[in-house]
Amino acid sequence: MPLLKSWVASANDADHPFPLNNLPYGVFSINGDDPRCGVAIGDMILDMQAAEEAGLIQLGDAPLFDVPYWNDLMEEGPAVWAALRDRLTALLSEGSVEQEKVETLLVPAADAELHMPFAVSEYTDFYAGKNHAFNVGTMFRGPENALPPNWLHIPIGYNGRASSVVISGTDVRRPWGQLKGPNDEKPRWAPCARFDIELEMGAIVGTPSDGPITVQEADDNIFGYVLLNDWSARDIQAWEYQPLGPFQAKATANTISPWIVTKPALEPFRCDTPEREVELLDHLKDCGPMLYDIDLEVTLAPEGKEATTIARTNYKEMYYSAAQQLAHHTTSGCPMNAGDLLGSGTISGPTKESRGSLLELSWGGKEPLTLDSGEERSFIADGDTLTLKGAAKGDGYTIGFGDCTGTVLAALDDPFKR
Repeated sequence: MPLLKSWVASANDADHPFPLNNLPYGVFSINGDDPRCGVAIGDMILDMQAAEEAGLIQLGDAPLFDVPYWNDLMEEGPAVWAALRDRLTALLSEGSVEQEKVETLLVPAADAELHMPFAVSEYTDFYAGKNHAFNVGTMFRGPENALPPNWLHIPIGYNGRASSVVISGTDVRRPWGQLKGPNDEKPRWAPCARFDIELEMGAIVGTPSDGPITVQEADDNIFGYVLLNDWSARDIQAWEYQPLGPFQAKATANTISPWIVTKPALEPFRCDTPEREVELLDHLKDCGPMLYDIDLEVTLAPEGKEATTIARTNYKEMYYSAAQQLAHHTTSGCPMNAGDLLGSGTISGPTKESRGSLLELSWGGKEPLTLDSGEERSFIADGDTLTLKGAAKGDGYTIGFGDCTGTVLAALDDPFKR
């Protein structure tokens, strides 16, 4: 598919992340006004509440955009999602007869503050990237036992906290926790010393389900995707995770990018999951291309200094797709809700520079990274700003997500000292 031309001139730049081919959904405010739904087009944002009130968007009897989140639209299902995209494309296409009406409803993105684009119902994080799982397993168990016996059969995951999900630009406070290193006789209470990121994609469930669904049904139920940074306290995790997995180590924050990129925007970039080493059971088998060719990168900027790109990889490196993760999630009869967020798990490639976490990049702290500033990092220092970026490159256009950024603040004084 080539670039679709818009009368919004900035949307026709081949490198701009928000062309007419994209039309991502977010929530914004101007000058402290109440947040409202918006659609990014080039350097502008279309005010969806105003467009609906003006009669330019009519998708049913009741308004859908009088609330500051996209969950109400999600619950309407794929037919309404498609109708909205068709209508937006018509309104914003070059030669639109309604251009003059729409122009008054656009606001400059540079003047907008961005907010959470949807209300997160539940949050589940997976461990579905093979390169990452193999690297981490090798560090702790050796290459011969790197992958647990179930890994090639099911997408492993854990139920996280919806309350931990924050929007890009939110500062992240270094957590305290119970730590026990290899030289400690007993656990101690201290700030995390091995704070890390995980480069992930987040899939947003749009259509609720109440029982097992197929991989194809799961794919149909996904509303869109965001970038996701699963901030991880590695030293807290090392002590607590046996036998039930991550808990406080993963509860500090999960940062998402501000714009929901919908499946139609990503359709030209579909690609297959990798060849299976072990045949999956029927309910998890691939039923077509379910991954996407999306270039990803991570930058780290020390306080007051320029950023260094520390990793580059691609979403197509995943072993399990979001559709397989969602289908597996429902097998027990677990209901899924509009606004459920599924983290992909760390997306690492096969080479050192494509590893999606500092744990891997520094190989557990044994091989520190040297930044462009000359400083070294094994894990995140206070004041560091970590940014995830993602883009799919089409025929003369780019599909972007907006940056997923967070700055790490120093730990508070001991919260239990009175």
